[in-house]
Amino acid sequence: MESVSLLGKRNGRADKAEPRLVGKPVHLTAATFEDVLRSDLPVLVDFWAPWCGPCLMLGPAVEDLAREYDGRVVVAKLNADEHGEVLERLGIAGIPTLIVFKDGSEVARHMGYAPRQVLRQKLDSVLSQGG
Repeated sequence: MESVSLLGKRNGRADKAEPRLVGKPVHLTAATFEDVLRSDLPVLVDFWAPWCGPCLMLGPAVEDLAREYDGRVVVAKLNADEHGEVLERLGIAGIPTLIVFKDGSEVARHMGYAPRQVLRQKLDSVLSQGG
C-alpha cells in the first residue's frame, strides 16, 4: 500500500517522518529536505534562524501562507543554524531566504524580508504556470 510522505507525495514505501500538519509549515531537516524535490505540489521553503530579526518578522506571514495555500502549496521551514549544509548546497548567503521549488527545481527565490503580498504574488505566479 502506498504511503504519504512528509510533503504529501505518494511513494510506495512506509515513511518514518511524521505526516505534514494541515495548514501548518513543515519543519525540514537536512535529512528530509530531499522530500522537497520529490513533492507533487510546489514547495515554499523559508530558510531562517531563531536569532534573525527579519526571519522572526516573516514568521507570521509564512504561517498565514501555509493556511491560505493548504492543498495547493506545501510551506516548509528549515533552521539555517541546524542545517547549514543545505544552505551551502543551494548557495544561500543570507537569511531569511525563501525559495519555491516545483517539480524538483528552484523556480523562485527571495532574499530578505518581504510583505505577505509579495510572497503571494510569487506563489500565484508559480501556480498559474500549471504543471
